[in-house]
Amino acid sequence: MNAVQFQKTGEPFAVLKTLEIDRPVPKAGEVLVRMLATPINPSDLMYIRGRYTVPAQCPTTPGFEGVGVVEASGGGLRGRLFMKRRVVVLNRRGGNWADYAVVPATEVIPISSCLSVEQAATFFVNPATAWVMTREVLKVPQGQWLVQTAAGSALGRMIIRLGRTTGFKTFNIVRRESQVEELRSLGADHVEVFDEAKNMPDALNASIRRTTSISGAGVGFAIDAVGGAAGSAVIQSLGHHGRMLAYGTLSNEPLSFSPRVLMTTSSKVEGFWLGRFMAGVSLPFKLSLVRRLTKLIDAGVLSTEIARTCTLNQIQDAVKAAEDSSVAGKVLLRIAEA
Repeated sequence: MNAVQFQKTGEPFAVLKTLEIDRPVPKAGEVLVRMLATPINPSDLMYIRGRYTVPAQCPTTPGFEGVGVVEASGGGLRGRLFMKRRVVVLNRRGGNWADYAVVPATEVIPISSCLSVEQAATFFVNPATAWVMTREVLKVPQGQWLVQTAAGSALGRMIIRLGRTTGFKTFNIVRRESQVEELRSLGADHVEVFDEAKNMPDALNASIRRTTSISGAGVGFAIDAVGGAAGSAVIQSLGHHGRMLAYGTLSNEPLSFSPRVLMTTSSKVEGFWLGRFMAGVSLPFKLSLVRRLTKLIDAGVLSTEIARTCTLNQIQDAVKAAEDSSVAGKVLLRIAEA
């Protein structure tokens, strides 16, 4: 079978190769999935570079998310129940950028036939992160502001649409002027351009306070995928009992702020990782979340824009497009037909 692999961590364009390897065999409690499609997410690229939460054990195949059909089971009730069914594959160890993947039966979720292969392949990571951060963790009330960095990303766009649907307002931080009108057309309440090489963090802090509070007292809710100067400025803008979730490190720069910023406002900065959150919730919650996400994706609220589709043999072109900030939407590896 064909699989994308890397022998050592490094820049994706340089270290990724498409190779012919043996098809894996599922052990007890595992299933063999014939992969149909898998996206290229920022977490995948961080994993390849050796910067992800889970270290790569090289040589290895990337890919944490995707959709496929269960072809074989290593035994167990769940494995037998899923035979020949189309499933979302949440591969915590990586391995989805291949013709076949072996995963624990607990890491596949049967997916509704109402969703296309493209939407099923991108079903969980971004949609679930958008919903869980804003509705389950922060629980942003109707009419309140949520500040977000990396607002032009696929996840950022979902949060804008989700805010419109559920009633919270979004203050959206982007790096390029060209993104402003596009995000406004999606329903963004405010879009602010911030480039750490050109703009001062104090100005961003002041704009957040001016826009989200009549008194300038600060914002109550924020999420940050960038870190560095942008994320640090957002922390400075938190109001009394404000909360910020840090869920990414796109700038690869640390957050920098005085503890007194949090002390004087009783505000909080918390880390968020979807995998850790999902490991701590019940099966009924997971099933309820899947049903909710399916409806919101089908309605277009949490749907994913697909910018480009590539094959496994086009992996260099695919990762190059995925890292191009001018490409609006997700790059998808289409592996097989349903």
